Amino acid sequence: MPRIVGVDIPKDKKILTALTYIYGVGFNASQEILKIANIDVDVRAKELTDEEVGRINNIISEQFKVEGDLRREVTANIKRLMSIGCYRGLRHRRGLPARGQRTKTNARTRKGPRRMVVGKKKK
Repeated sequence: MPRIVGVDIPKDKKILTALTYIYGVGFNASQEILKIANIDVDVRAKELTDEEVGRINNIISEQFKVEGDLRREVTANIKRLMSIGCYRGLRHRRGLPARGQRTKTNARTRKGPRRMVVGKKKK
C-alpha cells in the first residue's frame, strides 16, 4: 500500500483513482499530477516504483494544498464567517444548509434526524 503525503492509498486501484483518496485531490488534479510526473494513468498503485511515488509526493507537496493544511484552512474560513456574523456564518452556527437549499423538506444531512413534537394535536 503506497503512502503518498501521509495517506495510504489503495493498492489495487488505478493510480488515477487512488490519488483521489487524498483530501484535496480530485479527478482533474489527479490527472494533472500524473501528467506532470509522466506516469501512465492506467497503471495500478501497487505497480509504482519508489522513484515514481517520490515524484508524485514532490509534485503534490509543492503545488497543491492537501490534507491537514487544507482542512485547517477550510475550518478557519468557516470560523471567520461565524465570527463576523454574516449570513453564511449564521447558517453554519445553526447547523443549517449554507448555500440556499430548501429546509422545509430535505435538509436532513445538516439538520439531523427528525425530532418529534410532543403534545401536538390534530384538529
